[in-house]
Amino acid sequence: MTAPSHARVAESADVSPSASIGAETWIWHLAQVRDFAVIGARCVIGRGAYVGAGVVIGDNCKVQNHALVYEPARLADGVFIGPAAVLTNDTYPRAVNPDGSLKRARDWDPVGVTVQHGASIGAHATCVAPVTIGEWATVAAGAVVVRDVPAHALVAGAPARRIGWVGKAGVPLEETMPARWECPVTGERYVQRGDTLTLEPDRNASERDEAEH
Repeated sequence: MTAPSHARVAESADVSPSASIGAETWIWHLAQVRDFAVIGARCVIGRGAYVGAGVVIGDNCKVQNHALVYEPARLADGVFIGPAAVLTNDTYPRAVNPDGSLKRARDWDPVGVTVQHGASIGAHATCVAPVTIGEWATVAAGAVVVRDVPAHALVAGAPARRIGWVGKAGVPLEETMPARWECPVTGERYVQRGDTLTLEPDRNASERDEAEH
């Protein structure tokens, strides 16, 4: 295991010697981190969590208790994976081949879930690979995701469907006029075009820039 002296790994955790652990990361009791996994700085890997071989996790991420992150998942910075959430890696799972023989690693090609910057996966949610969860999106607890989730989307249900939009603070956005949304916490404003939500430019900042020039 490659880890700085100020990373904290519980004695009962099973961390591969080839895994890379970032500074100030905590790996709690009974967690398993497999071969060549890369975990960034200031992360928390909860009790009983599983991080598969070669999985890449960015900085400032939380993988909560008993979450299962199967290879080859990729998590960007600031991602939250809730308790007992599952990121799968086999679209058409079978224990055996058509001839009845037990499947080996060479008998199937793993596919991963990609979770982009700041997104959150709720407790007991399942993301069925291959899907991408967009930046700052939120997957509600218990949801089953079988298609890509747009940035800032709030999805729920099985299969998951968009039921709203969320901002960086994680709370639902409020529609102030058609196709215009605002975060009640940060005040940031967004513009909706179809199934795409984008941050509205800071008008005050633009006015200041113009005044300075």
